[in-house]
Amino acid sequence: MSDPQQPFTLIPGAADSPVLLHVPHGSRRIPHPVRAGITLDDAALERELNHITDAHTAELAATAAKLAPVAPWRFVNNLSRLVVDPERFPDEREEMLAVGMGAVYTRTTHRGPLRPPEDDPTPLLEAYFHPYAAAMTEAVEARIAAAGRAVIIDVHSYPAEPLPYELHGTGPRPPVCLGTDPFHTPPELLAAAETAFGDRFGHDGIGHDTPFAGTYVPLRHYGADRRVTALMIEIRRDTYMTEPGGPAGPGLDTLAEGLAELVGSLSRPSSSPGIRWT
Repeated sequence: MSDPQQPFTLIPGAADSPVLLHVPHGSRRIPHPVRAGITLDDAALERELNHITDAHTAELAATAAKLAPVAPWRFVNNLSRLVVDPERFPDEREEMLAVGMGAVYTRTTHRGPLRPPEDDPTPLLEAYFHPYAAAMTEAVEARIAAAGRAVIIDVHSYPAEPLPYELHGTGPRPPVCLGTDPFHTPPELLAAAETAFGDRFGHDGIGHDTPFAGTYVPLRHYGADRRVTALMIEIRRDTYMTEPGGPAGPGLDTLAEGLAELVGSLSRPSSSPGIRWT
């Protein structure tokens, strides 16, 4: 079981499953020493957490894991992305630095101050970002050792209306956005997700790389290891919850069924006639 007192948790699935559900942005927890460095008052911080948190995504992944014919592994971040964002590049490669939202955020979703911009991010990177990256890398390599490959499914959500921090928020906002990478997302993986979610939302309900693009792969494997495939699932929040930051609704069950179907299709051996993985 996930221990919310730990920064992150790896929850085992089937021993031979290649699938790793990654839930990086679902928590609101901020340790007290980190909270002291955030300039927002308590009420403003709660509002920011409502906007920035991918609410109920850990529950979504857990339900899908129970429904899937072969249980996937799950890597869950138990801390808010306001501590560190484990999916950002920790250096100048990160485009979100332009709005103060690199690996350590200095601005809010509405581009207001979150931390003093002169603060040194190094202590937070060393305490939280790098250990998370190392553990996620180990989890991926364990799936490769056990199954010969690793399939990372990155589980996210996004608001129905764009927030000011979004760099690419003017495009379509479909119920389900599939984020891809040209190296790590083979056509078979994308097609499996289109089938699983298209059965529930229709072909027009599925978008590619809009309003968010890309997917998470550990830097050790990124652009170098084709045994690691990856896809980001971005779910528009009004399909399953009350925005911002409200309770989940029945749409969460529908999404869990789709995610479980996707996991099941990805868990077949590579020799399966249904999907061929290269």
